[in-house]
Amino acid sequence: MRGHDVVASAGAWVLEHGHRLLLALTGGRYPRTVMGMLTLELHTVGRKSGRPYANLLTSPLHDADRIVVVASKGGHSDHPDWYKNALANPQVRVTIDGVDEHVHARAASPEERAQIWPQVVKAYKGYEGYQRRTDREIPLLILERNR
Repeated sequence: MRGHDVVASAGAWVLEHGHRLLLALTGGRYPRTVMGMLTLELHTVGRKSGRPYANLLTSPLHDADRIVVVASKGGHSDHPDWYKNALANPQVRVTIDGVDEHVHARAASPEERAQIWPQVVKAYKGYEGYQRRTDREIPLLILERNR
């Protein structure tokens, strides 16, 4: 594992567990936004284990039809497991403001990513730095609402 990957993995672990601690301290009332982005809990099924997983994430872009999440993993050289799980089992669930919703997950097409990425970076400049730190193109996961 590259030195930066160790730091990115540790940062991701701290962030995820910090979010969990915040949920515990607030009685499950997680803030509606973090750094101006919508907060959500993504529920996936493990692509290898078949076990359920939940990850606290932020969405820089969302509307009535879709929610966009960024598979940055802090600039790690590998995609996050939640992203891989969502692609393998795209019928996922999100919890937003305590409300569960079933959505369909898919990777943004290259054309969609080219259009959406500048908006993502505008919402949170840190994504630009994450992209510079990795050789992989950071994918965007689009969660399509079942309306």
